[in-house]
Amino acid sequence: MRLRRKRRHSLTNLGLLRLTEYLEGVNFAAYVDLLQTPWRLALLNLIGGIFRGLGIGLGFTVIAGLVVLVLQQLELLNLPVIGKWIADLVQIVDGQLKAREFTY
Repeated sequence: MRLRRKRRHSLTNLGLLRLTEYLEGVNFAAYVDLLQTPWRLALLNLIGGIFRGLGIGLGFTVIAGLVVLVLQQLELLNLPVIGKWIADLVQIVDGQLKAREFTY
């Protein structure tokens, strides 16, 4: 009976040691500290959101610029299908710009 109890306790201690090592590895204490200071958590989330928004805006600008450059190069090739599609796209954009002039 005593042997079983000792073995059970040693397994429990081993499990607790593994759990402790895991929680230290994932930096659980810093996470708990962060949750206990809501203003710091809010500030970090605000700063992260600002930089995410800037990254999305700049990334979209770069990608849109590259698409425009590619379309300009395709227009110079004067391909019939793509040229018609680009002409339709230009008409749609012009229509939107003219419609917005009267709404201001």
